[in-house]
Amino acid sequence: MKTLKNILLCLLIGVPSATHAQEGYWQQSLRYRIAVRLDDASHTLDGQISIRYKNNSPDTLRFIWFHIWPNAYKNDRTAFSEQLLENGRTDFYFSDASERGFINRLDFRVDGSQARVEDHPVHQDIIRLILPAPLLPGGETEISTPFHVQLPRTFSRGGHDGQTYQITQWYPKPAVYDRDGWHPMPYTDQGEFYSEFGTYRVEISLPAAYAVAATGELRNADELQWLRDRSRAARAGSIPEHNSDQKNPPANAAGKDRHQTAVPQAIESAGRAFKTLVFEEDNIHDFAFFADHDFVVSLDSVTLPSGRVVQTRIFHRPDKKGTWTRGQQYLKNALLYHGGIAGEYPYGTVSVVEGRQGFAGGMEYPGITILDAVDDEETLEELIVHEVGHNWYQGMLGSNERAYPWMDEGLNTYFDDRYRRIRSGSVQGDPAMMLFNTLAALRRDQPINTPSEKMYTLNYAAVTYAKARAWFGLLEKELGQPLFDSCVRTYYRDWQFRHPGPADLRRSFETASGRDLEEWFSMLGKTGPLQPDEKRTLRWKPFITFKETTRYDHIFYSPIPGSNAYDGFMAGLLLHNHTLPPRPFRFAAAAMYGFRSKAINGIGQVSHTWYPKGAFQQVSVTIDAARFTMNEHTGEDGTVHRSGYRKISPSVRLEWKEKEARVTRMRFMEYRSFHIGEDALLFRIDTSGTVPAVQIDPYKTRYTIHQFRYVWDQYRVLYPWRAEARLEAGPGYGRLAITGDQFYNYKNKGGIAVRVFAGKFIYAGGKTITKASQTDRYHLNLTGPNGREDYTYQNYFAGRNEYEGIASQQIMMRDGGFKVRTDRLSNKVGKSDDWLLAVNATIDVPDRLNILHLLPVKIPLRIFADIGTHAGAWKSDEGEPRLLFDAGLQLSLLRSTFNIYIPLWYGKVYRDYFRSVPDNGFLQRISFSIDIHRFRLRQWVHEKMN
Repeated sequence: MKTLKNILLCLLIGVPSATHAQEGYWQQSLRYRIAVRLDDASHTLDGQISIRYKNNSPDTLRFIWFHIWPNAYKNDRTAFSEQLLENGRTDFYFSDASERGFINRLDFRVDGSQARVEDHPVHQDIIRLILPAPLLPGGETEISTPFHVQLPRTFSRGGHDGQTYQITQWYPKPAVYDRDGWHPMPYTDQGEFYSEFGTYRVEISLPAAYAVAATGELRNADELQWLRDRSRAARAGSIPEHNSDQKNPPANAAGKDRHQTAVPQAIESAGRAFKTLVFEEDNIHDFAFFADHDFVVSLDSVTLPSGRVVQTRIFHRPDKKGTWTRGQQYLKNALLYHGGIAGEYPYGTVSVVEGRQGFAGGMEYPGITILDAVDDEETLEELIVHEVGHNWYQGMLGSNERAYPWMDEGLNTYFDDRYRRIRSGSVQGDPAMMLFNTLAALRRDQPINTPSEKMYTLNYAAVTYAKARAWFGLLEKELGQPLFDSCVRTYYRDWQFRHPGPADLRRSFETASGRDLEEWFSMLGKTGPLQPDEKRTLRWKPFITFKETTRYDHIFYSPIPGSNAYDGFMAGLLLHNHTLPPRPFRFAAAAMYGFRSKAINGIGQVSHTWYPKGAFQQVSVTIDAARFTMNEHTGEDGTVHRSGYRKISPSVRLEWKEKEARVTRMRFMEYRSFHIGEDALLFRIDTSGTVPAVQIDPYKTRYTIHQFRYVWDQYRVLYPWRAEARLEAGPGYGRLAITGDQFYNYKNKGGIAVRVFAGKFIYAGGKTITKASQTDRYHLNLTGPNGREDYTYQNYFAGRNEYEGIASQQIMMRDGGFKVRTDRLSNKVGKSDDWLLAVNATIDVPDRLNILHLLPVKIPLRIFADIGTHAGAWKSDEGEPRLLFDAGLQLSLLRSTFNIYIPLWYGKVYRDYFRSVPDNGFLQRISFSIDIHRFRLRQWVHEKMN
């Protein structure tokens, strides 16, 4: 029984009853007449649209949902804007109002009577047209409205880049009403479209100098001749100017018998000649056009096996002339290839355009496709074959791409593979499939039949394209290629110019093959690999490879260098099994010989990850181990005494599972213990001889630290933040620390990072002088800790116990995070065994103000500022001020894993320290950190893949 909420929702969007949903197939019939004028000064469109809407459904319609998708660019509160942020893009969110777009001046009339519209309850780019009278089954109505569009800068498919125009998703368009009801959907960048088929006549008025590529047949004989002249001139190495005095032919030359022309054939505006072009086409579900002064035009034709001739047209930018030399041949190959398998191309013209989309790659529209960022012929051929293929699997088989993107992208990509095999005999590499296998290994893949807007960005490429392509490949292998192709032809014949769903695809394949394909189609709703992993054999390989990783369990070997102040240069051998997709069991071990210390050192890690069902995404058990020299001392007799450390650190980490795959959040808790062994030196005076001497006795110490962390990481691209609570217990002490990080984005690149730290130190059994001395290295610090204070040995230090030279200037970002050091004091400024608070800010200097950008290598420049306090500063007998601060410049390299801090402004207590210490000039006050642990792979992947 439906809940009241569901019943109201059905009434709102007009879902038909279950009885109607089970009746025979039908689809609505539309006839478009559009007249539009492009103003290239204001980047606007002014148009008039008339739609003859026939209700072929068994339902009485009282309203029609309309898409007014230019409003997706209206502000930063649309589904389009929100999705871009989720996918890691901020360019639209921070765009100026002048760069955005919208549609307005709508005044709907239905059969001549003014009609009311209502806003969608959620989305600004959807409206509901209330029909003045119910539209009965079999009835027709005429809907018309003027409209005005402010074209946005090209962020996603449509808009303008200067005076290069991509006019897509630009007119008021009825949503699909089919056997499943209404399909109102907002415009999104990830996720394509679902539209009704219809007949289009579009009249485009624009300045005469523009070359125009559009859906459908161009009906202007003189314009077609001008394009032919431009094509011949391009082959000869020049581009002719359009004749500004030329008038377009009368309307009857463009087929006046079909519809009355709505826009004058020639317009004079501000001394400029305009032209009106007429395009017509039947059985299409969308119309797009592209305009540019500088298009290099190539016109040709191809004869299909039936004897029909299709006009092939290419429009590309002049700076890519060499890349497009064989463009016509690629276009003809694509037509013949896809037509030879599925069925003949039904339209009279096919066009390929080079333009701007806001992303690299291609985008398809009926009879025309646009490509962006194509720099080589191989990529051009692959894109043309793929995008032209969409004319079949999207243009003529009009499935719901938002709900079932795999029906188009997966089948089309499968045929891409077959084309590559025909051309080269094999498919070289498969990064998309490797991406899928990686996501599947991490249990982060989604089923093939997931709607596009619910796909995590990586899954949209890995699943919708790669896994779906592999699924069609398995189906072909099961049926055999001839029978598979027969199934595709049956599917195309059954559903050409209609709206098939997954059940219709299955029905066509089962009818043509005579097979029950339940086993195969059930795979569409499952995660993980399509087939069980084959048994792998062990294979040794130098360095690393991502090839054949599903066939072999690789063990990689390679030389590895290292260095620190005490072991000197180190060289050794690294063994590991890290590759993609990752294995549940992973290891890495390196043994290195120190040429200074003459010691064998090493580092290693072994881990195993489980992916349980339930609350946790993954559970990992890890053991880290390390052994290196950490100090040295030369005795009076010249003997060098070296001290080392040994570490074994087991840990358990539990990461929570998020309900939605698109959530940019990671939450985990981790328990880790550190079992540390250190070499130490005992200095004593030996008085047994004639002259007292310093006796150095080595000894060993051991300690264990237990650490629990809870981390909440919101790694979204806009205003990301991270919070961590850490509880630590060690020899005679406990530490509680809470750290919060927040980033505030600039409009373009960079921003302001703010860090807040609060810490509390607790003595086990109460404080004593002895305990205070023994736990000194574990106390809270305002200043970034030095190597000796890295008591868990988790950071790399070039000279862990140096007090002079460059190595002594290294710090680590922990506790108060100050950059000014006071290491030569017996008790550092800002050190506390009680409580400590600090706030740190890092401000990116904008590129236009960064003088370092004059260098051949661009170096980010930042300003840092720190302020903090601690318990001791509030005691009356302490001489420190209550608030300490420092500020200066920061150079950040290698994604902020290596940072140099130049203090320029600091409080009196630091100035007094610098004056009191000899040989502590400007250069010696500079500090640096090596923060490899701050690199977060998941955030980097999220940023780079979007």
